[in-house]
Amino acid sequence: MSMPRGEEAEALLAEARKALWVMVGILVVLWLVQIINAALGYELSFDYGIRARQVGSLPEILSAPFLHFSWAHIEGNSGPLFIFGFLAAYRGVKKFLGVSALIVIGSGLGAWFTASAGTVGAGASGVVFGYFGYIIVRGLFDRRPIDIVIGLVMALCFAYQFSLLIPAGEGIGWQAHLFGFVAGVLGGWLFRERRKKAVEPDPATTLLDKPLES
Repeated sequence: MSMPRGEEAEALLAEARKALWVMVGILVVLWLVQIINAALGYELSFDYGIRARQVGSLPEILSAPFLHFSWAHIEGNSGPLFIFGFLAAYRGVKKFLGVSALIVIGSGLGAWFTASAGTVGAGASGVVFGYFGYIIVRGLFDRRPIDIVIGLVMALCFAYQFSLLIPAGEGIGWQAHLFGFVAGVLGGWLFRERRKKAVEPDPATTLLDKPLES
């Protein structure tokens, strides 16, 4: 597999620019919501966070990733979200949106089913772990050397993240982390590039099509 060149490289660069602005936009929305949420004493997080196994809280699976419980909470998520999100999106924003939807639903449902009763979960960390899982395996499924290298580098540089996939102390929603990561790996397979196999010519047809000399 060769590195992208010419038109392919230009298209990749254009998608990377889109990915950059998409992630900037997402962070702007998160921080605007955080400002309002903090001003309200984090009522939004409690009202629209995920309440484990409460049927009425299922719609909050979609709102919880935009909410946090403190400034430290959103600060801790913003950096990894931007890095992993950009790397997940740079090959195609359209595919990225599909992967994001899968991760949000997967991490949210996982937390809803398995979190302790009486808890409220919110924060973008489940999505962060989803993108983390996605970029680690994407290169393997797509068979692209550059993405394999990116996945290895991210796995090594952020190896400490794996420790947060298991119970890591009270107040840490490891369930969303774990199911987000699994959803990201699943997204790598579901949204993999499907290359068409080259069709080999039929020998009989080739002989018939060969011009005859008289």
